[in-house]
Amino acid sequence: MNAKGPNLAVLVKGWPRLSETFIAQELVALQNAGHSFDIWSLRHPTDTKRHPLHDKFRGQVHYLPEYLYDEPNRLDAARGIAVHLPGYEAAYRIFRKDLRRDPTHNRIRRFGQACVLAAELPAGTRALYAHFLHTPSSVARYAAIMRDLPWSFSAHAKDIWTSPDWEKREKLQAVTYGATFGATCTAIGADHLRGLADDPDRVDLIYHGLDLSRFPEPPDRTERANNSPFRMLSVGRLVEKKGFDRLLDAFALLPSSLDWFWTHIGGGALDRELRSYASSRGLSDRITWKGACDQPEVVAEIRQSDLFVLPSRIATDGDRDGLPNVLMEAASQRLPILSTPVSAIPEFIQNGTHGILSRDEPTALADAIIEVAENPENAAHMADAAYTRLLAEFRMAPGIARLSKRLNEMCAGLI
Repeated sequence: MNAKGPNLAVLVKGWPRLSETFIAQELVALQNAGHSFDIWSLRHPTDTKRHPLHDKFRGQVHYLPEYLYDEPNRLDAARGIAVHLPGYEAAYRIFRKDLRRDPTHNRIRRFGQACVLAAELPAGTRALYAHFLHTPSSVARYAAIMRDLPWSFSAHAKDIWTSPDWEKREKLQAVTYGATFGATCTAIGADHLRGLADDPDRVDLIYHGLDLSRFPEPPDRTERANNSPFRMLSVGRLVEKKGFDRLLDAFALLPSSLDWFWTHIGGGALDRELRSYASSRGLSDRITWKGACDQPEVVAEIRQSDLFVLPSRIATDGDRDGLPNVLMEAASQRLPILSTPVSAIPEFIQNGTHGILSRDEPTALADAIIEVAENPENAAHMADAAYTRLLAEFRMAPGIARLSKRLNEMCAGLI
């Protein structure tokens, strides 16, 4: 794909976002594979830091109106153009149908953003590609209908498990202006979406994998001093599905004979609540809350830790993890892993072979932590196995090659 101008428009929720390294990794890899595209972001950035990956993107980043009342003149101008586009009436009809089933301000905002996108897309645009099946794909779908262009999506976790089936089904049906194809990063997600599609081949399983060129060789973990604390690390947003509240309860159950320390990286809605809870349990002296960190900072913490812990669970609204890339990042540094058998995590970690998959109950988590701390040789064997599996089955290149082929075919009108 070597067109002079961007022939692909890529939609994301926000750019840049520290919590979505996998998206930055993919887009930079597609750029390096020869794809020409700009990014269209539904939100302005809120993170104060950037990953080095973000600076490697060479295209333009356009920001759609985050709230329609923020840019009324831009919205009015876009509507004036959109109403004359070939597919506007069809897009408006579908939007009105969607609005009856989802009568929210967010739905209205999606259509307004789609009008701006459709009006402002460069003339040479041949297709749209959206990261996440919910809001970004709705904007892409409405705009694609207006412009009579094909569109596609990449689905991940929350967008699959918290979106209503009617909406996912219609985004996967040709008769309702569905996606030309959809990629998703877990087998469990692919099976679910294929069951909603008119053609199962519309959905591709494409693991994100890891670009190991961004990571150093694993450290020598045999040099840990016997009198140093047992250092645990978690990386993830402080939200319900990550399970950090139960991990704090697990810490409170650890024996006094275990000298442990935990570092957490990431922000999130439960930040203040969980810090306060840790203090109430008398755990604060053993915890460092680092907040949002860039990739080099994360890797540095992984390299000096003894155990990576991600106690994921299914949230009350159905939200859950997919296959968190941070598990692969931990494996890249031969760091032993403790997680849970939620969603697609067992697609990478087989319990007892590549790490420990525990129940997300505090007692079970505490027992697993003690097991790793007391049996470092067994933990090292599992970490070695996870590293070997990462090298053999979860590199980035195969997935990028598959996605690149699909995007090329879509832009060329071959699918």
